[in-house]
Amino acid sequence: MNNDNRYSSHSHHNYDDMDNLKHEHGITDVHGDHKDQHQVHHAGHDHSGHCGHNHHHGNFKELFLKSLPLGIIIMLLSPMFGFELPFQFTFPYSDIVVAILSTILIIYGGRPFYQGAVDEFKQKEPGMMALVSLGISVSYLYSIYAVIITYVTGEHVMDFFFEFASLLLIMLLGHWIEMKAIGEAGDAQTALAKLVPKDAHVVLEDDSIETRPVADLQVGDLIRVQAGENVPADGTIERGESRVNEALLTGESKAVKKGPGDEVIGGSTNGEGVLYIKVNETGDQSFISQVQNLISQAQSQPSRAENIAQKVAGWLFYIAVIVALIAFVVWMVIGDIPTAVIFTITTLVIACPHALGLAIPLVTARSTSLGASRGLLVKDRQALEIAPDADVMILDKTGTLTTGEFKVLDIELFNNKYNKEEIIALLAGIEGGSSHPIAQSIISFAKQQGIRPASFDSIDVISGAGVEGKAGEHRYQLISQKAYGRNLVMDIPKGATLSVLVENDDAIGAVALGDELKPTSKELIKALKKNNIQPIMATGDNEKAAQGAAEDLGIEYRSNQSPQDKYELVKTLKDEGKKVIMVGDGVNDAPSLALADVGIAVGAGTQVALDSADVILTQSDPGDIESFIELAHKTTRKMKQNLFWGAGYNFIAIPLAAGILAPIGITFSPALGAILMSVSTVIVAINAILLNLDPKNNG
Repeated sequence: MNNDNRYSSHSHHNYDDMDNLKHEHGITDVHGDHKDQHQVHHAGHDHSGHCGHNHHHGNFKELFLKSLPLGIIIMLLSPMFGFELPFQFTFPYSDIVVAILSTILIIYGGRPFYQGAVDEFKQKEPGMMALVSLGISVSYLYSIYAVIITYVTGEHVMDFFFEFASLLLIMLLGHWIEMKAIGEAGDAQTALAKLVPKDAHVVLEDDSIETRPVADLQVGDLIRVQAGENVPADGTIERGESRVNEALLTGESKAVKKGPGDEVIGGSTNGEGVLYIKVNETGDQSFISQVQNLISQAQSQPSRAENIAQKVAGWLFYIAVIVALIAFVVWMVIGDIPTAVIFTITTLVIACPHALGLAIPLVTARSTSLGASRGLLVKDRQALEIAPDADVMILDKTGTLTTGEFKVLDIELFNNKYNKEEIIALLAGIEGGSSHPIAQSIISFAKQQGIRPASFDSIDVISGAGVEGKAGEHRYQLISQKAYGRNLVMDIPKGATLSVLVENDDAIGAVALGDELKPTSKELIKALKKNNIQPIMATGDNEKAAQGAAEDLGIEYRSNQSPQDKYELVKTLKDEGKKVIMVGDGVNDAPSLALADVGIAVGAGTQVALDSADVILTQSDPGDIESFIELAHKTTRKMKQNLFWGAGYNFIAIPLAAGILAPIGITFSPALGAILMSVSTVIVAINAILLNLDPKNNG
C-alpha cells in the first residue's frame, strides 16, 4: 500500500491526537486566552500600539455615541478659530460650560487613546495612539488656559474647543468603523457556529425524547436527528441509515452514505433518514471548534506588513513631534503664541496615522473573508506575503493532485466471445468476496453501470497473483499482468494498474485501474507556471504510477518518497536559496509542511491542519491553491498600496500643516487637517474593499 494515501475520509478524525496537539501547543478554544507557539514567538511584541489593535481599550461604538451629544454641544457653543458660524451661539459664561463639558469629554472619550499611548510607550513604540493623545491634549490644555487668561486679564484669547471636540469625535468614529471592519473578518467563525443547531433531541432510557440546549450535551448521550436537520455534535451512528452532507465542513460535494458505526460531524446535514447518534465530542473538542480556533489564531497573528505599518507610525510620531516643535518655535518668532499653537496643533492633528493604522487590518479583513469563501483558511498571514515570491511548489500526489481512490479507467476485450457488459459482470462477480480497494472499485463500477455481478460456484485467492473462480464448467482468473506473463496488445492509461481476466488460460479481457487526477489539477499546474512557480510532484507511489501522473500534468516528479525524503527535498531547495511552498494532505507530510516557507494542508480536521500548515484548503480542491496564489498576490499589492497611501499622505501633509507654504498664503487649519485625514482613511477603506478574486471557473 502506498504511503501517500493518508486517510480516506475527512469525516473520520482522531480527536485524541487533536486534543494532544492542542495541549502541547497551548491551544484552547476560540475564546481562550492561550496562544499557539507561533504567537508565543510574538509575545514580546505587543501590537496594541497601533490603530488596528486597540479594541481592548473599549467599545468605540458606545464611546462615540455617548460622546457625540457632548461634542455637538461643544461645537455649537465654540467659535471655529474665533469665527462664529451661522449654527453657533454663545451666552454669558458659555465658555465655562464648554470647558466643563470638554473636561468630561476628554476623560470619557479620550480614555482609550491615553491607554493606547501608555501601551505604546511601555513597548517603546510610540505611534498612532500617542499622536492622537498629543493632539487632543494640546488643544484641550491650551483652550483651558485661554479661558482662564480671558477671565483673569479681561482680554479675549482664542480657544480651540471646537477643534478639540471635532478631532476626538472623528477619531472615535474612525475607530468604530475600523472595529466594525475588522470584526467582519470573524464572519467565518460566525458562519461555522450557525451550522450547529441550538437544541438537540436527546433519547432518554425509556425511549422518550427530551430537547436540550446543545451546550448541555454530554459525551455518551444518544441523540435523534430527523431528516433535513443539522447534526448537533460529533458522534457515531448507533441506529439508522441516511446520506449526510458534509460539504460545508469537508468540501466533499456529494452526500456520503452513513450507517451504524460511521462517524458524523456536528454541523453536517442529515438527508432522508432518521439517525440515532452517540455523542463523541462536544464544545471545544468538536471539529467546528477546531476550525474556529484556527481562524481565531489567523486573526490574532501580526503580519510582516503590520509590523512595517507600526514602524512607520513610530517614525511619524517622532517626525510630527520634531516638526511641531520647530513650527512652534518658528511661528513664535515670526508670529505670536496663538498662531504658533494653531500650527503646532494642526501638525499633530494631520500627522495622526489613522489611514496608516487602517491600511493593513482592512485588507486583512477583506482577504480573510474572500479566502473563507473559497475554502481557504489562512492560519498565518505571513503566508500571503511570502507566496508571491515563491520559486517552487512541491505537491503530494495521492489525495492532493489525485482523488486518492482507485477507479476503473478502462475495460479491454480480447475476443468476440463476450461483450463489455458480460466482462464487467464477470469482473464484479469474481471480486465479490474481497474488501480490497481494487475489488471494491470494480464492484462499484458495475453497480454504476447497472450490471449485476455474475454468480460463481467458488472463489479462491491465488497467492501473490489475484483470484480464481469457478462457474459451472468455466474456470476464470483475475490476475496481474506480471502473473499472466504474456504481452497484451492494448493501450494502458498512464500510471494505471492492469488486471487480466483469464478463461481457461486465455485472456478474454482486462481492466485498467488507477487513481484519477482531480479535475482542477491541470489548471493549477498551468497557473503555477504562469506565476513562475516550478511545480514538483513528490509521492510515495511507485515509479510507474508517479510517472503516469507527472506526464499527464507535464511536471517534474520524485517517486517512492518517504516523509524523510520529502523533508530533505524541501531542505535542499531552501538551501539553494529558493522559497518553497509545500502542499500535502496528511500526517506524513507534516515535517515538510512545517519546514517549507509556506505549508498548505489539503483537508481540514487533521493533526497536520492544527500543527504544521500555514494554509488549509477545507474543500481539498487543488484549484483552491490557484485561488490562494491569486489571493496572496492581490492582498500583498493592496497592502503595499494602502501603506504607500497612508504613510505617503502623512509625510507630505506634516510639513504643509507646519506652515511651510504659509509665505505664499497656503495654510492648513486643524479642521481641514482632520477632514483630509478622514478622506485618506476613506480612500484606504475603499481600496481594501476593492480587493476581489476572479470568478472561479468550475468548468
